[in-house]
Amino acid sequence: MFKGHPKGLIAAALSNMGERFGYYIMNAVLLLFLCSKFGISDNVAAIIYAVFYFAIYVLSLPGGIIADKMQNYKGTIMAGLLTMAVGYVVLSIPLLGNIVDPSAKTGILVLTCVALFVIAFGNGLFKGNLQALVGQMYDNLEAEAAKKGPEALAEAKSKRDPGFQIFYVFINIGGVIAPFVAPSLRQWWLGLKGMTYNSDLPALCHQYLADPAAMTTEQMASLNTLMEQVNHGGLNLADMQASCVSYLEVFNTGVHYSFIASVAAMLISLIIFLCTKKGMPEPQKKAAVSTADHEKAVDNMSREEREAAAKEIKQRMAGLYAVLGVCVFFWMAFHQNGQSLSLFARNFVNSDSVAPEVWQFLNPALVILLTPVIMWLFGTPWGRKFSTPRKIALGMGFVVCAYLFLTILCALIGYPNGTDYLAQDVSTRLPKSGAWVLIVTYFFLTVAELFISPLGLSFVSKIAPKHIQGICQGLWLSATAIGNLLIMVGPFLFNTLPNLWMCWLVFMIISLVAMLIMFGMLKWLEKITAEKQ
Repeated sequence: MFKGHPKGLIAAALSNMGERFGYYIMNAVLLLFLCSKFGISDNVAAIIYAVFYFAIYVLSLPGGIIADKMQNYKGTIMAGLLTMAVGYVVLSIPLLGNIVDPSAKTGILVLTCVALFVIAFGNGLFKGNLQALVGQMYDNLEAEAAKKGPEALAEAKSKRDPGFQIFYVFINIGGVIAPFVAPSLRQWWLGLKGMTYNSDLPALCHQYLADPAAMTTEQMASLNTLMEQVNHGGLNLADMQASCVSYLEVFNTGVHYSFIASVAAMLISLIIFLCTKKGMPEPQKKAAVSTADHEKAVDNMSREEREAAAKEIKQRMAGLYAVLGVCVFFWMAFHQNGQSLSLFARNFVNSDSVAPEVWQFLNPALVILLTPVIMWLFGTPWGRKFSTPRKIALGMGFVVCAYLFLTILCALIGYPNGTDYLAQDVSTRLPKSGAWVLIVTYFFLTVAELFISPLGLSFVSKIAPKHIQGICQGLWLSATAIGNLLIMVGPFLFNTLPNLWMCWLVFMIISLVAMLIMFGMLKWLEKITAEKQ
């Protein structure tokens, strides 16, 4: 599996595990935490979440520019890890304030958003530049192989896609553990204070604290029933306002403490990077040599040769932008795992034994389990016929399968939208689905991710002009950012369309159109990347 790959590959992947650990904690808890902490609606929390995830990726573009200009990839990467750690430190402090006082609550929300921006900026300095280093490893591998002949070069080039898949599977190891951290700490803290967990209760508590007279008879009945269920001596149910305040404060404190684990993960990643950075490539040295060679070569070119070289660069960048455009819609659909799919897990999936946030572990766990299978598949004579653009197009097909499954399921059961479902008395609602629904959904989405995300990184490293690798990796992450900004539509559809299946149908249609567009561009993209079916 590792034979023939650069020695620094695993070190780079391990250095990225801390960032992935923090990412998956946020992916699991952020939307639901914002709702339970501040009592804001799903839609407002979705906007904050989407802007945060937009910033995480779009700031990789200036991060790549900084590293390219300074020619100091490794220093920029280390600065990113430290900056992310600072943001997580701020989030780990359980500033509770007077939860009934709107001004105090607003101030803490603003501080939370500032901390999220700090994390996003640190991620921008870190993520794209580490990926650029990995791409540089394979550039060096291919350059050495070229000296040995065409066969050696062909063998080295065949290592790039599997290499990014190996990188991808290792960085997801931290993601398997992360979703368990916040729910486990929250359960422990609630138990310590004489309470138990219930996913429906925080929203009802905030409604009561805002205006108990505005609550419907069904909502008051649900509040009283659930308060009795979660109380094990820690609440004075004779004073409902005090009970609501106590439950919300205890409920959210455990989530705050989970961010301490993110700080530790960032520091561990920094230590790993410091210990292994000498074995990683030095893009600044190669770039300096390449620039000098390029200028010398240009001086010796004829006018026709210069025009041909410029045309090739334009074609490469056009191909890059075309794939980025398709991948925007992949990320829009895929990253519903932290948006509408998290709300689906909270509202419509039985969480008596497993908290909604925990189900986020399915994605990284399936990445680890399925990557060797997919690598084997693509390594067979049949699989080698598939170019990287074709694999990306097929990946969009698996996204279509995920949302087609949810559309059919929710139509057959007859689920209303999320808002109408929560407005019903808990005793009269349609029964919640079993966990198998999430397992099937995440299976399809994870296969799609393995066809698109690591291979997209490989595609960028293949097609990017050598002197702007950091910027091109930043462009890939910027496309991811745009997709992440669009994910905010998920909760709006989830809570406003008359029936839940309509929400999933929208994502299915979007993914289907993106898949057809990608298939329509295949011959052109394969020509640009010199890949044949």
